[in-house]
Amino acid sequence: MQKKKGDIQQYAMMFGTFMGVFWIGKFALLPLGLTRPYLSFLFMCLTLCVPFVGYHYARLYRNKVCGGGITWGHAWIFTLLVYVYAALLTAVAHYVYFRYIDQGYMLQTCRDMWEHLQHTPGMEATGLGQIEEALDAMERLTPVDIMLNMFWTNIYSGFILSLLTALFVVKKPVSEQNHIN
Repeated sequence: MQKKKGDIQQYAMMFGTFMGVFWIGKFALLPLGLTRPYLSFLFMCLTLCVPFVGYHYARLYRNKVCGGGITWGHAWIFTLLVYVYAALLTAVAHYVYFRYIDQGYMLQTCRDMWEHLQHTPGMEATGLGQIEEALDAMERLTPVDIMLNMFWTNIYSGFILSLLTALFVVKKPVSEQNHIN
């Protein structure tokens, strides 16, 4: 049993690293997508691919490491660990981006878009004050605040996705299937 415990962590770290690199590459499209709609669309498409990538890694783990069978709990722990390790790696990239690279670019781009929308006919009656307050609140966030917010969002999303992914990955081991028949 000890070997299996080590295997789950080892493979979760490996697949979590792959998932984290995928998330970092996907994140690079976010600031670029603010001014280029096709990159924003690509970012959204890749975001929708995340559960399928997690499912692929869980199936790979089930088939190659677990001998073709895995319980729901084992699958859930594995996929949750994959998302946690991916979130940790991505958090480092988020911090580096917001601390050293962004320099207020994303916030200023959002403010510029908001200014443009305010002068669009028909936009006078919308909740202008709330959006202004939100932009002001975002301006007060430090890179650590932003990184922690994104980290916990990734953890929460990973928790939900791991619950669902485990349902689709569950498969009885081959030895148990033979005893039932």
